Amino acid sequence: MINVNSIQKVLEEDGIIFLTYGGTLTQSLIVAMTEALEKETQEAELSMGLASNIFTVFIELAQNMMNYSKKANKEGFDPKGLILVGRTHDGYYYVFSQNIVDKVDKEKLEEKLKKITSMTKEEIKKEYRNARKSGKDKHKKGGGIGFYEIAKKSQTIEYNFIDLGDGKYYFQFKAVIGKPS
Repeated sequence: MINVNSIQKVLEEDGIIFLTYGGTLTQSLIVAMTEALEKETQEAELSMGLASNIFTVFIELAQNMMNYSKKANKEGFDPKGLILVGRTHDGYYYVFSQNIVDKVDKEKLEEKLKKITSMTKEEIKKEYRNARKSGKDKHKKGGGIGFYEIAKKSQTIEYNFIDLGDGKYYFQFKAVIGKPS
């Protein structure tokens, strides 16, 4: 049975949730969710800039989850996760994601995210431009610069790793994007 009290608590604490999904992610599903999100942003009459930032962050996080999620209790790849887009009571939009990563990925992510969260917006933009030009952090799924892109588009980013044992971790990430002017 669904615990409605838990859902109500999220709504009371975090505000309105426009989109939520938990399960296996595919490229076609990400496209469908982006279309639904586009409709929500149009109905909310958000500026093009704010809507674009929400889409960018959502797509980056969804693709990261789809490409790098691990199985909880055994070796291997498992493109599952949880992603939601919402608005806080004070009007800020956010994207939250959670998926399972292994210890190696945790260490890479943590190193990169510690660096990013210690940087100013100008430093983030500069590092993003340098990474795009140089191709550093290149890996087979993309350019390795998605978190710089997210940080550029966000007011704040937060992350957390929860130890699941067996070298696996829940990787939780929240980007607060902005609010309508």
